[in-house]
Amino acid sequence: MSERLADLESRRAAARLGGGEKAIAKHHDRGKMTARERLEYLLDEGSFTELDMLARHRAHGMGLEENRPFTDGVITGFGTIDGRKVCVFSQDFTIFGGALGEVFAEKIHKIMDLSLQLGLPMIGLNDGAGARIQEGVVSLDSYGGIFRRNVKASGVVPQISVIMGPCAGGAVYSPAMTDFIFMVNHTSHMFITGPDVVKTVTGEEVTLEQLGGAMTHATKSGVAHFVAPDEKACLDDVRYLLSFLPSNNMELPPRERSDDPNRLCENLREILPASPNLPYDMKEVITSVVDDGDFFEVSANLAQQMICGFARVDGHAVGIVANQPKILAGVLDIESSEKAARFVRTCDAFNVPIISFVDVPGFMPGTEQEYNGIIRHGAKLLYAFCEASVPRIQLITRKAYGGAYVVMNSKSIGADLAFAWPSAELAVMGASGAVEIVYRRELADAADPAGRRAELVEEYTERYANPYLAAERGYVDDVIDPAETRRVLARSLDILSSKREDLPKRKHGNVPL
Repeated sequence: MSERLADLESRRAAARLGGGEKAIAKHHDRGKMTARERLEYLLDEGSFTELDMLARHRAHGMGLEENRPFTDGVITGFGTIDGRKVCVFSQDFTIFGGALGEVFAEKIHKIMDLSLQLGLPMIGLNDGAGARIQEGVVSLDSYGGIFRRNVKASGVVPQISVIMGPCAGGAVYSPAMTDFIFMVNHTSHMFITGPDVVKTVTGEEVTLEQLGGAMTHATKSGVAHFVAPDEKACLDDVRYLLSFLPSNNMELPPRERSDDPNRLCENLREILPASPNLPYDMKEVITSVVDDGDFFEVSANLAQQMICGFARVDGHAVGIVANQPKILAGVLDIESSEKAARFVRTCDAFNVPIISFVDVPGFMPGTEQEYNGIIRHGAKLLYAFCEASVPRIQLITRKAYGGAYVVMNSKSIGADLAFAWPSAELAVMGASGAVEIVYRRELADAADPAGRRAELVEEYTERYANPYLAAERGYVDDVIDPAETRRVLARSLDILSSKREDLPKRKHGNVPL
């Protein structure tokens, strides 16, 4: 037995060494952790149990049969994060450049199946060169098995992709179908075709960073939800994100009480500017209301006129969707609608209540928006809110105009509770625009058009746009003192925690994609 144990330990030692000391040193020189170091940092100390450590590929040709390292380039297993069980895989760039072959994929298939069967979050640390060319179509078929499992697990267990190096070609589609994507600035890249192929086919010259870098995907494509300055900060964020999510769709998110639910937010009484056309920072409203001012923003660099993110109110994890008056007056356009729709659907899938902070002047006008489908894309956000069965609360701080007000989680599309500040304006459009249309002839004949216009705007706002008219009809449940916002939201979440909703039986809805 001692000889057998010695043999076992030598195999394990070889597996732990990955692609060898030189390959590891080269990896470290790039400022990157190894696949094992990443898992050690991400998971609770000593909690990782590795599976298929001694697996090796069985392919032949191009010299593969002479190079059969243990693990085959991916480390799989399970462990805990803050005491909660998770399934993980970590691609090892020091072995075949992290390229995926048949055995590599089979290991991922197995851990994904285990994640779904046990109802545990699935975290993938991606650092690989795509399909293993030497294994040909076997690699492509193996990718298909991963994609199919991504879709099967979607909305059942949280799926998190962490891009910590290259992720190219077909390999990008697995992260694209997961719930959240993290990238590391300057060291992680995602693209279908690399710069050389782009130049050959289109003649366009572009750098690796410009084409598929973290900030490109955070600001332009919207693929990356989070960008971190280094790998440790990235993994810290992964741990933090999980604290807002349940392990699966049959559970509720963890509740962590820390802040007084009855705390007044007196600063909110003074936060709005004197003019309704001047901006203010909605993030100040959010951080004033949530527990300890702690707000974890999602897709912070994309469509910044829309704010999405996680926080807690009286310990309840909540998803926040808010217009940002500082950016384009908080208007809804194609990108902001898609961003919010995706976030709302994610919250609904994992039982996270949704709070919307509304200050929206309408949808973005213009031929560019119309030609590119603002109707279809705006409908995605409308669809997402209408479909959501989690507790839903709306808070109107100032403007709530036209169809954009309806889309932003109004009572008419199913919000459970809606509140407004005294400064709220609920109307088909802003007072100035309404006066120009309704009183066009009177203004044309007026001796003092500017003065008469000002009088009519004030009269219209008072008679047709104040929140008390909406309160009379029950479109808002109460008009509240801004200082009491936190207290009202905390009590609302508490009463809504027992919400149950039976949905019609169907295969799935037809989202306006």
